[in-house]
Amino acid sequence: MHPEATRALEPIPVASGQSRGIVRLVNAVFYAHHGITQEEHRIGGRYEVDVAMELNVEAAAQTDDLSQTVDYEGVYRLVHALVTGNKFYLIERLAYQIAQHILEAYPIVEAIAVTVRKPNPPVGGACDQAEVVYMSRR
Repeated sequence: MHPEATRALEPIPVASGQSRGIVRLVNAVFYAHHGITQEEHRIGGRYEVDVAMELNVEAAAQTDDLSQTVDYEGVYRLVHALVTGNKFYLIERLAYQIAQHILEAYPIVEAIAVTVRKPNPPVGGACDQAEVVYMSRR
């Protein structure tokens, strides 16, 4: 995994009296059937996903209350369902779907970055991985 992938949504400068946080899932691994070839859809392959979600974490930090933040177990289940329950041609589409579903499910999330990696992509030569980073801000 490249360090750049986990740094999506680097902390932004925060004005006095404000608080921000980034909740991340790093390198969630799935076996799925995405790609542009019939073979990729039939045989499948390994996919790795990082999710970085920017939100105000002040209430959760003060109260120790899960309802005041993002439930990353719930985010993982959502990502798992999307990655393993669909067959997309493009990892761009997969990253977009993950981001949109998380933003819909968790209104507290103000910005999101989703990285989808495909190790050893079929590019006709040696290549560790192909990856896309999809970013969105409300």
